[in-house]
Amino acid sequence: MALAPLDVDDAELVHAWRADPVAAHEVGMWPRSLSAVRERIERDRDEHDRDDFLVLLPDGTPIGHIALTGQDLVDGTAEIMLMLDPDHRGQGHGSDAVDALVDLAFGELPMHRVQAVTHTTNTAALGVLARAGFVQEGVRRSACLHRGRRYDVSVLALLRDEWQALARPRSWDLLVPGQ
Repeated sequence: MALAPLDVDDAELVHAWRADPVAAHEVGMWPRSLSAVRERIERDRDEHDRDDFLVLLPDGTPIGHIALTGQDLVDGTAEIMLMLDPDHRGQGHGSDAVDALVDLAFGELPMHRVQAVTHTTNTAALGVLARAGFVQEGVRRSACLHRGRRYDVSVLALLRDEWQALARPRSWDLLVPGQ
């Protein structure tokens, strides 16, 4: 698994992933036109407080979008988000992608705290985050409106010292096939 910078040419992939009903429900996003997705990627590319990546299989197949957003380099905080292709969920790719982005945040950037927010019913995301070392800090009650219904959202975070204490290899220590 690898990460590659998201580019405007990737808009069709992101557009298709956003249209997935499970992603729409669990991530709380809705389908947008392809041109709107393309414009969003262009606008986000110029933002200095976020980094967006494609999640790639070892053969280079893109299977998702992961981002580190709201980066505050003074306070050392950011938020992580992940969206995977429906055909590649439940296979450990989400955990690998989150580990890689967390390693970037703490190993290359001056982050002290990375947080994630997801519906309290999004058991897949909650499991990925827990395996990555994130700790639930609380629940924001009725904080998300989606399709006419209110949802509670979990707020989870991983601190630098917790990341340092994790007993797993860092993404840069893993062997990459063919290198």
